[in-house]
Amino acid sequence: MVPALVLTAGLATRLRPLSFVRAKAALPVAGTPLVHRILRSLTSAGVRDVVVNLHHLPHTLTALLGDGTQLGVRIRYSWEVPVLGSAGGPRRALPLLADRENRTSDPGSRVPSLDSARLSTGLEATLSQPKGRDGTFLIVNGDTLTDIDLRAAIEDHRRSGALVTMAVIPNTDPDKYGGVVVADDGSVTGFVNRGSHAPSFHFVGVQVAEPDAFASAPADVPYETVAALYPSLLKQRPGAIRAFPTTGDFVDIGTPSDYLATSLKLAEREAVDLNAGVAIARSARVERSVLWDDVVVEDGAMLRECVVTDGVTVPADTSWHGVTIRAASGELGPGERRIDGLAIAAL
Repeated sequence: MVPALVLTAGLATRLRPLSFVRAKAALPVAGTPLVHRILRSLTSAGVRDVVVNLHHLPHTLTALLGDGTQLGVRIRYSWEVPVLGSAGGPRRALPLLADRENRTSDPGSRVPSLDSARLSTGLEATLSQPKGRDGTFLIVNGDTLTDIDLRAAIEDHRRSGALVTMAVIPNTDPDKYGGVVVADDGSVTGFVNRGSHAPSFHFVGVQVAEPDAFASAPADVPYETVAALYPSLLKQRPGAIRAFPTTGDFVDIGTPSDYLATSLKLAEREAVDLNAGVAIARSARVERSVLWDDVVVEDGAMLRECVVTDGVTVPADTSWHGVTIRAASGELGPGERRIDGLAIAAL
């Protein structure tokens, strides 16, 4: 099976203030960290080698993942300073994705690292290899969930000979999502911005790719796929990017309100008790809310449609509706207000 790169380095600005506390992929979704859900879908398809790129709050991810042994997968890390984007991140990770035999880490460390010289040398070797299918890998966004058939996507990619195959569904909400323009033969011809009502498909965050697709991306500088790399690639090699239409499920975790809605939806579907293990006083009430680790809800407190982050104590006899609550450490984010040591923002 091919290796996979899971993109988790982003700053998740739309998810603030929740992303001030954890990296997006580390958020618990119906009781299970998002990144664990993504890895579960990969391992169920037979993926055993995974690279995770890191930048924002990396410790919140490495603490959950380690070297992957407990998750049935081998994990290595591609470190980014600065964050390199949807094209720059894969380019930097290419040597790790190509190095399928030598996967050693520093003695005593569960978080492997590579110096820049080794990355540079490995990248040159990767991009100088003869063209073929041996370098095929998956790219999976670390901020969305989908249940598409990964094996079918890989098989479709290999049959077509494309450099990149993007999994897509019909774009039923163009005011919220940009779109992928697809010709009748399945080739991608361009992209449209959010708000465009031209016919398009919605990219669900899973791609199958060849290393050569990222050869023209500049090294170690921020670079994006849809905004720069893919349009350039389409001009140079029409048909190099193809779509894999699917009917798979897709759920979004882009904003705090999206996150709450997705968590509640999956908790209901999976019969998960979102309050299990949380210290909630008997006289307190918690309704349709998500409470993270080490949360305490004191006597008489009321929470309705709220997200409460790690280590927060909800004071006695207070009532909250439709807000995020985190410990007010450091500066407040846009829209937050400080109340008794807590940072509060509307969802």
